[in-house]
Amino acid sequence: MTAAPKIKMTGVKKAFGPKVVLDGFDLEVLPRESVVIMGGSGSGKSVALKCILGLVTPDDGHIEIDGVEVTNLSRKDREAVNAKIGMLFQNAALFDSLSVWENIAFGLIQGRKMARDKARDIAHEKLAQVGMGADVGALSPAELSGGMRKRVGLARAIAGDPDIIFFDEPTTGLDPIMGHVIDDLIVKCVREVGATALSITHDMASARRISDRMAMLFKGKNIWQGPTSSVDESGNDHVDQFINGRADGPIQMEVFKP
Repeated sequence: MTAAPKIKMTGVKKAFGPKVVLDGFDLEVLPRESVVIMGGSGSGKSVALKCILGLVTPDDGHIEIDGVEVTNLSRKDREAVNAKIGMLFQNAALFDSLSVWENIAFGLIQGRKMARDKARDIAHEKLAQVGMGADVGALSPAELSGGMRKRVGLARAIAGDPDIIFFDEPTTGLDPIMGHVIDDLIVKCVREVGATALSITHDMASARRISDRMAMLFKGKNIWQGPTSSVDESGNDHVDQFINGRADGPIQMEVFKP
C-alpha cells in the first residue's frame, strides 16, 4: 500500500499581474522522501515553496500537508502547521544581532517559549550534528565563513526536529568541495531527524546527491518527474537540456540585447 503524501499540490496557479508563474503545478512528496524541484532562474521554484509555507496565496488549486488543506487556514492554524517545518534559506538568513546558538534556538525560544538554558543545550547538540563544536555557538554570524553559515543554517532548520524541511538553493555561494560537504550533511541530518525534504536548486550535482526523486518545473507546470537515478534517461528534451546545461534546446533563456 502506497503511503499518503506528506505534501500534495494539485493544480496550483499563481500569477503576479500578467506574469504567470505557476500554471496548474502538481507535485506529491511522500513521507521521508527527498524531492528536488529543478528549473531555471525565475521558473517559479521559490514561489512553489512560498505557497506551501503560506507566504504566498495561490490563485487556484489545492495544497495539502498530511492530508489537510492549508491554502485558507487561519493564522493560528497556519502557525501550527509551520511549526512542523524547518527551512535552510539560500543565504542562511542568520540574525546578525544574535549569537550562533541564539540563531539556532530562535524558533525554540520565540515559537515554543522554551527556557534559554534548555534551548542552548539543544543548539549545541544540533551544532554537533552538523560537525561543529559548542564553542562556535558563542560566535557572531559575522565571524563565520560561508560554509559555516550554511552549517549553522542547517542546524537551525533541524533544531525543532521538524517533520518537513525545505532547502532553498542549499549550495549557492559555496565552492564545489564545501557544496559536497553541505549536501552530505543535508542527507545525514534529514535521515537522523526522519524528515521529509523538499529542495529547490539549479545545481544538478547537488540535486543528484540530496534527492530520491526529481521534478522539472517549466512554464508553471511539472513537465517531468521520476527517480533521481533515471533522470539521465528521462526521455524529456527539456530535462535533458537542463541537466546537461546546454544553451541549445527547447528551453530558451531570455537574454537582454541592447
